[in-house]
Amino acid sequence: MKYGKTERISGIVILLALLAIIVPWLMSDPAPREERPQPNFVIEQPVEVERRDVDPPQRPESIGDPAEQVDPSVAAQATDEPLEVDPASPNTDQLTSNDDGASDEAPASEQSDPIADLIASNSQPVSDTPEEQPADDQAESVSQANSAGEWAVQVGSFGNPDNARRLSEQLSGEGFAVYQRDRDNDMTTVYVGPFATSEEGEAAMSDVKQRANVQGLLVRVRE
Repeated sequence: MKYGKTERISGIVILLALLAIIVPWLMSDPAPREERPQPNFVIEQPVEVERRDVDPPQRPESIGDPAEQVDPSVAAQATDEPLEVDPASPNTDQLTSNDDGASDEAPASEQSDPIADLIASNSQPVSDTPEEQPADDQAESVSQANSAGEWAVQVGSFGNPDNARRLSEQLSGEGFAVYQRDRDNDMTTVYVGPFATSEEGEAAMSDVKQRANVQGLLVRVRE
């Protein structure tokens, strides 16, 4: 009880001091915010420009009037005089060259088409195929074909000679000149041909594909 009254007085004094500090702060107005500057739009008056009247363009004195430059007497004389025109002589050299070109084109058009000849040779009767020829004649034709050129169509390589023989007989039955060669690796290669040019070999390769359904390869053969 001795210290109770003093402590109460101290507490009251502290509360009053706090109230004296806080209450004015709470009751005071908040600080005003800074106002942002507003844009100002000022429309200026249009600038006056002095206008001047421009004179219309004048024709230079050195040119003058086109109608006055022509002398009427000279114009009448020019119209009265007949116009002499030399007829152009025909170009006989050009006509001759054209006639020669036409005569040269005529025999060229009469030449036979190699594709048409190949189709005609393939469409011959079966009696003309080497199947009905004697074996000696067929062997002779094959030997002659082998010495005709250095291009041939390789249609297959077989380790079994019987398979190579059967393919050769099949292609011979279709009318192709076929021959075989033994290679160093115990393989037997079957060729169709040979042919003098690669163009003939390509034509025969496509013909073998169409007629015998055998895909060949155009190669250059050497003895």
